Amino acid sequence: MRHLNRIPEVNAGSMADIAFLLLIFFLVTATISSDEGINRVLPRECPNVEDCFADIHERNIMRILINNKNQIMVNNNLTDIGHLKNRTLSFLDNNGDGTCNYCYGKKNNKDSDNPNSAIISLKSGKLTNYKTYISVQNEITKAYNQLRNRYSMTMFNKSYHKLEASDKQKVKKAYPMKISEAETK
Repeated sequence: MRHLNRIPEVNAGSMADIAFLLLIFFLVTATISSDEGINRVLPRECPNVEDCFADIHERNIMRILINNKNQIMVNNNLTDIGHLKNRTLSFLDNNGDGTCNYCYGKKNNKDSDNPNSAIISLKSGKLTNYKTYISVQNEITKAYNQLRNRYSMTMFNKSYHKLEASDKQKVKKAYPMKISEAETK
């Protein structure tokens, strides 16, 4: 009788368990990069209904529209993205008395009364690309950051990012970021 050389078999019954444990290990230890969004704080609920529905003077609203062709219009005037920050600075910081640190020559009567009254209304088309939308948001944020930093240097002799939290609140109160995003129809 011939002896057959038997090859030892590997018990594969626990392979599925090992693969499952490795999968869990890699899921737990892997770092998953999170997408960053636009940093905005939602407004608080209105304590006094009458104040929240008060009429806003038209000159205190800067209307920015990004159409489906990614063209930017500020108060119905076509604007290049390169001019948006300065236009926003002019609108926000004109002191309400005809003087402005960022105005183009003479004060524009369509600019806000003061930074506390200024509201930026942003509306985009359904086909607006994300890159253009984010670029507009960035230019608006740059304008606010520049104003806040200048105010911080004047009042506290420090840049805005080096201030204590209580001082940052004072600066934010002087230059509140009021952005209204309208729904696309």
